[in-house]
Amino acid sequence: MKSSHLAVSSRLSSRVTVPVVALALAGLAMTGCAPSTSDNSSKEDEKSGKLRVWLFQEVNNAPKKKVIDEAVAGFEKEHDGTDVEVTYIPVDTRAQKIKAAFNDPKSAPDVIEFGNTDTAGYVKDGGLMDISKEIGAWGDSTNIDPTAKYSLTIGGKVYGAPLFVGVRALYYRTDVFKELDLEPPATQDELIATAKKIRSERPDLYGLAVGGAYTYGAMPFIWANGGDLADEKGKFGSNEYEAAIDSADAQKGVKAYTSLFGNDNCPAAKCAQWGGNDTVEAFASGKAAMAIGGDFSRQAIEAGKVKGKYKVVPLPGVKKGDIAPAFAGGNNLGVLKSTSHRTIAVDLLKTLAGKKTQRELYDAMGFLPTFTDVRGDVAHKDAFVKPFVKTLNDSAKFVPASPGWAAIDAQLVLPTMFQEIVSGRKSVPAATQDAAKKMDEAFEQ
Repeated sequence: MKSSHLAVSSRLSSRVTVPVVALALAGLAMTGCAPSTSDNSSKEDEKSGKLRVWLFQEVNNAPKKKVIDEAVAGFEKEHDGTDVEVTYIPVDTRAQKIKAAFNDPKSAPDVIEFGNTDTAGYVKDGGLMDISKEIGAWGDSTNIDPTAKYSLTIGGKVYGAPLFVGVRALYYRTDVFKELDLEPPATQDELIATAKKIRSERPDLYGLAVGGAYTYGAMPFIWANGGDLADEKGKFGSNEYEAAIDSADAQKGVKAYTSLFGNDNCPAAKCAQWGGNDTVEAFASGKAAMAIGGDFSRQAIEAGKVKGKYKVVPLPGVKKGDIAPAFAGGNNLGVLKSTSHRTIAVDLLKTLAGKKTQRELYDAMGFLPTFTDVRGDVAHKDAFVKPFVKTLNDSAKFVPASPGWAAIDAQLVLPTMFQEIVSGRKSVPAATQDAAKKMDEAFEQ
């Protein structure tokens, strides 16, 4: 589960999403809402003792554990009298477990890993500590990806450090493209036309695997057409939003994406229910000629029938030479307000989210680093990573940094909108307007 961090152009400074001006499965959204916590801030700052860390349990956790164990051993050696206990928690139940910890300081960890779309909700719940001062004084922070930093910035305050980032690009079958004498599409129109041409000439294949429940695969179409999910109200950094999914430009993007659902590409009866994993599986199993997948999809695709028969390019934008903006997912680390070890907890966070650890996590797990210089080194050594890094450099964006986004995601507002359109139940204007109303209700709550 890969989830997200500020340089923005003045033209877009009021928008919810942030283009990366330097270099930033998908974001993780909270699945439930717990009661707001009381203020459990600790006034103590013990400089030694036991530190508890909660990290996410990966499908294959051994490589991650090895990297973390080595980082912890080095930290303990440098901090006499400090003992670090690391617990790996299931991703699926993280929301309930972490929120329970916010309400029970005695059993709570000092440092936690969380999805970057969870930040705003956890701040609202009063669980995360503002560590703006420490991050600002951290020399390495100047190299942190701007979009990754944005995902941690609520009301102008920074609530952690990014651990890794994930982004999507276009996977395509080299054997199919060679057979049909096709070139990788250079514009969005070419992408759609190429998908339909493949389906026409190879009816056994989906041209481009798409999913009605694949929100993060649809977002690039909305952003590439100049649309957005929501606009930030008031001055930039206020973290208050109003839906923009029903704007004219957003509707262009929605129309472009939903035009790919049909017998001429990916039949709605099959593809309307698909999420991101389904589209990647369709590609990996040889049933699709193209798919929008993440850098984190590599292992699944390599294990499939198309191994050695695919390449990756950035998803094209509307104009030739443009890259469609993609969601910068990833995970962050934060310090709980209830810790009685603020100074050493932040030191541990900087060790676990530091350049050395991030580089080793890439080698072990394939997690893309959030430091632009480290990521550049990785791309230089591994050609597969280059399209993803280029996308991050040129056009990565983020979802609304609002607690309301978790509700929007959990209530399947956008998948419902796409499915209503591709089923023919609603027009693009009607469906986007209804979705905008639901989004605004979530933002207001």
